[in-house]
Amino acid sequence: MPAKKRCQFHSEQQCNQAALRIIGNCPHCRSDFCGTHRLPEHHACNKLEDCRQQAFNRNKIKLESERTVASKLATA
Repeated sequence: MPAKKRCQFHSEQQCNQAALRIIGNCPHCRSDFCGTHRLPEHHACNKLEDCRQQAFNRNKIKLESERTVASKLATA
């Protein structure tokens, strides 16, 4: 039987908890983490800024596509 995967969080001390199977995998940096460190903000994800920029761009495109144009307004 293979050994359990351990949390890959590294700071002054290494986290020794078991990594969660499905939700412990960070989709941005592709590392495995425990329940405490699974969120990108909690493990200082090195791809977090890219993730924020992508979310910003998606939101910007969505908002610009929903913008009201003066020619579409009915005149009273």
